[in-house]
Amino acid sequence: MDIYKLNGEEYIELIKLLKTMRISESGGQAKLMVEDGLVKRNGEPEMRKRAKLRAGDLIEVFEFKIKIE
Repeated sequence: MDIYKLNGEEYIELIKLLKTMRISESGGQAKLMVEDGLVKRNGEPEMRKRAKLRAGDLIEVFEFKIKIE
């Protein structure tokens, strides 16, 4: 499991996280992953591209798991 630390930020948007963690190569690809229902937030499909991820959230996409801290 990977960890993403907010470092003083209140949240990170979902598509930005996917790009930052290099799960997607571009913002467009990240948006398609979300639209296609490939991303789960706390075990539930997350369909909002700009969902605000906060400390404690768990994101799952393909074989990746990312814990927001």
